[in-house]
Amino acid sequence: MTENEDILVSVRNGVGILTLNRPRAINSLNDVMVAGIARALTDWEHDDAITAVLLTGAGERGLCAGGDVVALYHSALAGGAAARSFWWDEYLLNAHIGRYAKPYVALMDGIVMGGGVGVAAHGNVRVVTEKTKMGMPEVGIGFIPDVGGTYLLSRAPGRLGLHAALTGAPFSGADAIAMGFADHYVPHDRLADFAEAVIADGHEDALRSYAEEPPASELLAQRDWIDSCYAGETVAEILTDLRGHDEQAARDAADLIATRSPIALAVTLTAVRRAAHLHSLEEVLQQEYRVSVASVASHDFVEGIRAQLVDKDRNPTWSPATLELCDDAAIDAYFAAAHPDLTF
Repeated sequence: MTENEDILVSVRNGVGILTLNRPRAINSLNDVMVAGIARALTDWEHDDAITAVLLTGAGERGLCAGGDVVALYHSALAGGAAARSFWWDEYLLNAHIGRYAKPYVALMDGIVMGGGVGVAAHGNVRVVTEKTKMGMPEVGIGFIPDVGGTYLLSRAPGRLGLHAALTGAPFSGADAIAMGFADHYVPHDRLADFAEAVIADGHEDALRSYAEEPPASELLAQRDWIDSCYAGETVAEILTDLRGHDEQAARDAADLIATRSPIALAVTLTAVRRAAHLHSLEEVLQQEYRVSVASVASHDFVEGIRAQLVDKDRNPTWSPATLELCDDAAIDAYFAAAHPDLTF
């Protein structure tokens, strides 16, 4: 593999190493990377010479900032075919990672957002650091958490997942462990040595040598007001409860949610709650594919990416403009069967 390729695939001492290699874009995923990871995992799955997989990202800023949403924006403007194809392949990969039988060690250092969560947080050995900045920020661009994110969010303690989904705010490595997005904590300055130990000695010995007790989770410590305020039936009720709470953090959360796409918020609330009643990651990914296919045809998906990442005026004009205009029919339309539906 050459260093200018978007995904570097190698094997050392029986460990298959996947390096996301777009550091200037914080390793944002494109179709070449998704295909490369999928091909490698399939090749290694039944190869007795491969004992484990190690996922890491090039550069100092993070494992992966998510999918290449500017590419998805241009696809949406052209009818959405490329976006639908990308999500199809990406979600199949997320499911494959979720059921991978061999140790799949994901180093979730630095920024791990959106699609980065999808290629890391469904693995069976998920490592974070004090520099981890994780999140599902989709509502800020008129989109809905995907890549199996609603599966994880719906299974977080109490209503922490709803808080993360509706604010889109990043959370720490310690929070990620508390919420079920990660398993182990290794200090950033020891992560390179930990990776070498995984290759030399196996992940179990490496964890014994390098993993530490994580710091206390700040989100977990705020469960009282989060569980109370996010109990509302609708996003509007949740906002009312947040704004009326004594905790400044609750009112700050309300201010942040109020900047997000109203329809994306309403659909996200429904998606996370529905995901809680689905039985498998595959079922949730199928729901997410339907929602994503609907999103790519929506006004807010294009407008949100335009405002945040294309024109960068940070001033999206959402439509519908308010939560009150997001009726049940508009929300339900996002969950209608896609054509074709995602199959496994």
